[in-house]
Amino acid sequence: MSDALLQDLWFSQTDDIAIDSIDTTHEPVVVRARAWSRQAACPGCGVLSGRVHSRYVRRLADRPVGGRPVVIALQVRRFRCHEHACGRVTFAEQISGLTFRHGRRSVGLQNVLRAVGLMLAGRAGARLVKTLSLVVSRSTLLRLVRTLPDPEPATPRVLGVDEFALRKGHVYGTILVDIETRQPVDLLPGRSVATVAQWLTDHPGVEVICRDRSVAYAEAGRLGAPDAVHVADRWHIWKNLAEAVEKTVIQHRALLREPQDRTPAGPVMPAGFTELAPSASPTGPRRTGRLSDRVRRQHAAVHGLLAQGKGLRTVARELGLARNTVRRLAHASSPDELLVGQWTGRISILDPHKPYLHQRWSDGCTNAARLFAELRERGYKGGSTIVRQYARRLREAFPHDDAPRKSPSVRDVTSWITRHPDSLDADQAQRLKDILARCPELDRTVEHVRAFADLMNNRNGRHLPRWIARVEADNLPALHTFTIGLAQDLDAVVAGLSMSYSSGAVEGHNNKIKMIKRQMFGRAGFDLLRKRVLHAAQGR
Repeated sequence: MSDALLQDLWFSQTDDIAIDSIDTTHEPVVVRARAWSRQAACPGCGVLSGRVHSRYVRRLADRPVGGRPVVIALQVRRFRCHEHACGRVTFAEQISGLTFRHGRRSVGLQNVLRAVGLMLAGRAGARLVKTLSLVVSRSTLLRLVRTLPDPEPATPRVLGVDEFALRKGHVYGTILVDIETRQPVDLLPGRSVATVAQWLTDHPGVEVICRDRSVAYAEAGRLGAPDAVHVADRWHIWKNLAEAVEKTVIQHRALLREPQDRTPAGPVMPAGFTELAPSASPTGPRRTGRLSDRVRRQHAAVHGLLAQGKGLRTVARELGLARNTVRRLAHASSPDELLVGQWTGRISILDPHKPYLHQRWSDGCTNAARLFAELRERGYKGGSTIVRQYARRLREAFPHDDAPRKSPSVRDVTSWITRHPDSLDADQAQRLKDILARCPELDRTVEHVRAFADLMNNRNGRHLPRWIARVEADNLPALHTFTIGLAQDLDAVVAGLSMSYSSGAVEGHNNKIKMIKRQMFGRAGFDLLRKRVLHAAQGR
């Protein structure tokens, strides 16, 4: 391999290095190089110096090549500083793009490890770099992330504000997002009015503030950016409306149940299926069933062959039956004699419980396991197989009996009311229509909800006062509470229902923060979390 190609392979980021040799016989691969520039700038005063004081070798870990670790044995020089006002007498030269002060890694490897730390944090990052033939501890990766300089937050024109939990229920912070670029701007260690207002004061120029209906953020916006337009998030407004609708449905939950006709005390047995009825045990022979049909067929066949003058052995061979079976069939004058025995008319252990089974079946309970559990509570001593077999016979006997339809829950009805009518299937739409016919209050609630949805979807926030007036004229206490909350932050709500801005980007970054926190097992401090969120956003 030519020297030029090697130069491009290892030191493409700088022209101030010359390769002397490469040793690939041992681990790691050792690249011996030297710096050949004539001058270097003093880090203290910036004056160039060409007077060499001494030379020494720095060993820098570099990015692996071919799955093998690489060490650069770099010969560098120490120069004398000629500037008398400078406090330095000598200084070591730094190779741009390769070395940095006190560094034991190359700049390229340092950047790779920082990127891994930003993306995967400690443990996962250490496992990843191990597959790259590098050995770095999780603490080192986190330390590299912490040494990154704080990014200078830009002042967005449209700012999104929301809280996030550092420790849910105890400690909260604030995330600030540029709504136009959808990138996080800063993370604040608290959610108090003073914290957010101070940030807004230090970063003038915010024209629009997108927020939820938090009183603290509203007050912070008025103090820190008094000229900014507040925009209440539409998702939170709709969520508050859905909560008010749910309270209204709860107040009228008694009317959600569909009226049903009284069912008879027991099931009506179909004709020809008297075996399921718990009647007295029969004393005669079996008339139906597989055993009865088989015995009658065999009896007719045996007597037909005997009438032809054939012997018992011949009949048994032709019919494929045992001789004793043929003998019993031959000695019986009719098949009924064979169908009356010790098992005929025997009472089943399930017979005393059949009336209860029939009643539960007519009530709509068709689950054999549940029926068996109920029978055990009533003193049934038998096994579950008999109950399952009897349930299967009931299921075959009543193939068209449907279980009673379950009444809709409060959550179901709330969902039907707050969803778009076109998203409901035919059954849901019909059930909602029946409920509204039984409950005028819910019918009026649906009218208000759909009017509000139309107002929100068409960005007609200017019509909100009229909608509030119509709701307050109606006797719907839960919706009145909702309108009182809207009136307390009316300007922000009207702007939220009129303008295209929303806090969707803020909620998305809030979810990312939750993922990063779980990735670090909740053991990282606020400073590390802030670095990961802000630098990861800049590196995308």
